[in-house]
Amino acid sequence: MRSRFCRRALTAGFGSSLWFVFISLSLVVLSIADSSRVTAQSDPMDWPAWRGPHQNGVSDEVGLIDQFDPRGGPGSNVLWKSELAAGISTPIVMNGRLFTIVRDQPGTPLDGEKVICLDAATGELIWQNVYNVFLSDLPAERVGWSNVCGDPESEQVYALGACCLLQCIDAQTGKTVWARSMSEEYGMLSTYGGRTNTPIVFENLVIISGVTTGWDDQARPAHRFFAFDKSDGTLQWSTSTRPLPEDTTYSTPVIKVINGQAVMVAGSGDGSIYGIQPRTGKILWQQPLSRRGINTSVVIDHEGNVYCSHGEENPQGTAMGAVVRIDAAFASLESVSAERWRTEEITVGKSSPLLVGDRLYVVEDSSRLHVLETETGDEIGSPLKLGTAMRASLLSADGKIYACTSTGIVHILKPNAGGVESTWKVRLPKGHEIGGSPIVSHGRLYLPTSGGLFCLSTEQTPALDRTQTANAAVPQSEQDPAEHPQLAQLQLSPAETIVGPDQTVQFTVKGFNAFGQQIELPAESVSFSASRGEIDDEGRFTAPAVDSHQSAVFTATYSGVTAAARLRLIPPLPWNFDFSDEQVPVTWVGARYRHEPASDDGEPVIVKISTIPKGTRSQTWFGPSELSQYTVTADVKAKSGSNKLPDMGIIAGRYTLDLMGESQQLQIRTWAAQLRMAKSIPLQWTEGTWYTLKFQTSIQDGTAVLHGKVWPRESPEPKQWMLTATDQAPNLQGSPGLFGNATNCEFFIDNVSVQSNP
Repeated sequence: MRSRFCRRALTAGFGSSLWFVFISLSLVVLSIADSSRVTAQSDPMDWPAWRGPHQNGVSDEVGLIDQFDPRGGPGSNVLWKSELAAGISTPIVMNGRLFTIVRDQPGTPLDGEKVICLDAATGELIWQNVYNVFLSDLPAERVGWSNVCGDPESEQVYALGACCLLQCIDAQTGKTVWARSMSEEYGMLSTYGGRTNTPIVFENLVIISGVTTGWDDQARPAHRFFAFDKSDGTLQWSTSTRPLPEDTTYSTPVIKVINGQAVMVAGSGDGSIYGIQPRTGKILWQQPLSRRGINTSVVIDHEGNVYCSHGEENPQGTAMGAVVRIDAAFASLESVSAERWRTEEITVGKSSPLLVGDRLYVVEDSSRLHVLETETGDEIGSPLKLGTAMRASLLSADGKIYACTSTGIVHILKPNAGGVESTWKVRLPKGHEIGGSPIVSHGRLYLPTSGGLFCLSTEQTPALDRTQTANAAVPQSEQDPAEHPQLAQLQLSPAETIVGPDQTVQFTVKGFNAFGQQIELPAESVSFSASRGEIDDEGRFTAPAVDSHQSAVFTATYSGVTAAARLRLIPPLPWNFDFSDEQVPVTWVGARYRHEPASDDGEPVIVKISTIPKGTRSQTWFGPSELSQYTVTADVKAKSGSNKLPDMGIIAGRYTLDLMGESQQLQIRTWAAQLRMAKSIPLQWTEGTWYTLKFQTSIQDGTAVLHGKVWPRESPEPKQWMLTATDQAPNLQGSPGLFGNATNCEFFIDNVSVQSNP
């Protein structure tokens, strides 16, 4: 039976008075985890992440198909096809189940996104977890861009939705275990480009990244990495790359042991490749690759050589695109470049490289395939034209390479002395474009397309190719932590949190050596301090009784090594902001970089500025994402002297009330690029006049009821609401905030308030 239970399940248990989640964790001493362990639940023929068990698009299986007929029927090698699983995401397979992300009920008032689980052998639907796309500019065609990541140890899967909702989902039931709203909590951007990153699991962590505009010292945009405890979603660490990146990206990190330590290697929005300790977030090295963001994932050989690509401008010169080898074993923040070779004018910006033996296979965005020698970067043979465009990454399995073009041409390739040749190809029926990548699990090839997900097999279930696995190079091992017991880093968790007056947070402190390995830490020797509030000897912080939004820093110190955690001290409703302190509130997410203190007729206000081209259209959030049933009010005024008007709005419960300038409308919506639910009325308004916006959200009998009004501030408030909208697929919670587009004209903001509904 069709159900939207999971859309609501995300917020079950939260009410207007229960909006703080407080961490109660003990100060503990944990043993070193073995990063190379394979859990008892792991099946070596599973495909638990989008690039497979080896993080490189290579399968050890044999007996796979040499051809198939997409029309199906006897002898076609098509076991099943699921139209429900049609989309642009790459599926994963874990413990007999297939997981992927797709759009839900396109073109209807319930239009959204969902993670679905199918029986990997039959294609039958087992469960689906449906959720809304909210407060996002991405077009509907980009829904499902990210990929699910599985964790066999915990029997959970992780997914980042199009609206930056990170979920931990029980793989057996489909119920949400925990969720973090990355936009509302950390300022992650969900832009019209729609680029959405894919989470990875490492030991006890799930790691995700994206361009964010946070609060306080993280207000400037940067591509940031966030590591959460995979069991409960507690933030363990976050790390920023260079500020003001050119792009949002979707490069998925790869983790390998290099020079005796675990290193997470990923492309960033600032155009560089970074090496980062996955347990601590410490940046080990940075290598410039491009002037713009990196979308492809790297591949790494067992000697620590990193192979990466891009399709944008190079750091020097005018050439577009390059394939680069970085010797990560010699890379550091202090050393000269570790780049060993660079082959320019090969624009590989979407399809990630494939490394097989001493050959690197790369496909340009125009679908020309090149084979390069790993030692020199020299090309082997001539490029092979596969089609007209390429987004999917190559798959190596059973001595073959599977290549799928965007327009639906599938090739089976065979390496040869002269490079590679196409031994068979087929064009899929119209409507079967390919954005996701093919995968292999248990003798089956899974091919995602916009017209459906194909399961392809000869109906044999081969064993692993043990010879191939045995002959593979032995990966490096981490340093023995017992030989490096010296403390180099401390880590406090939660690394960031919200706390209310007189509420407590129990912090956990961990110690790490220089190689990013956890070491024993005598709990009684750790000292704590805080910029405000009370603390005890066991790391328990009690917030002061504040009546305004403030910040605090909690610090742990041991043997001269210090770690800090950030806290937002936020009182219960009501909130009032009149900017009399001539500051943009420090605790507002996404605000300070894009707003500035100002004065209007001698009164302190803030202004949405137009001097930052990539920040003129933005959103700001004030507090916890668990709030519900409240009303937001704000005074707004477009600056005088412009012949165009801005858009000025307020946010409540993941809905926006927007006073639209060019179209002269008042609109309520939740998804700007796809107005699945929206209501507008014409409204004439002018620059140079203060207006008051008022927006109320409530949930009535499972439906969101949204009321809005606007009036000149000097006039009495209208008794009736001017605009009412309803949503049958309601957002049940969300942080209050501001929306604005100052591209045409800057505007002032004053007298912001949030209060519980009467």
